[in-house]
Amino acid sequence: MSDDTSQRKRQTGRGRASARSVSDILDGVLEPLIARRTGMRLDLIRIWSELVGAEFANTTRPEQIKWARRAHEADAFEPAMLVVACEPASALFFQHEQSNVINRVNEFFGFEAVNRVRILQKPVLEQDAHTSVSSLQGLTTEEQARLQTMLDEIDDPQLRERLASLGQGILGKSRKKR
Repeated sequence: MSDDTSQRKRQTGRGRASARSVSDILDGVLEPLIARRTGMRLDLIRIWSELVGAEFANTTRPEQIKWARRAHEADAFEPAMLVVACEPASALFFQHEQSNVINRVNEFFGFEAVNRVRILQKPVLEQDAHTSVSSLQGLTTEEQARLQTMLDEIDDPQLRERLASLGQGILGKSRKKR
């Protein structure tokens, strides 16, 4: 290939993959997986705090939508059950808001997708001590500094925390292999 042709391909963007954001790539991978395992869409998880309001945004999270099985396509559609994880201290209060949550979830879907909620009382709040970037236990000072340098470029705090955990695991595993 001549230098002229390769230069034109670089300028037009043909001949190489265009840059895509990490979230777009992850959405393409996670969407089918989440749909298969939980019956939910990523959009529902993303807007959950808007659906339940500020009072329950940090103390609840959608776990699963249990769709009724249909033996044949001709069988009538039955609305599903939404399974919600809820902090035990908020469960009673959330129970009183179930009908509002069902209405908002159905508005999100655009049809009567859900007609009941099952509350699972379990911890939902993130434990700062376990996910904190500053708690990079098990890594050498050099590894901690290297990881921190990489993480300083990440603006999103949740993504930074998850990448810190991932980086800690990778660096810890690579040290064990040596």
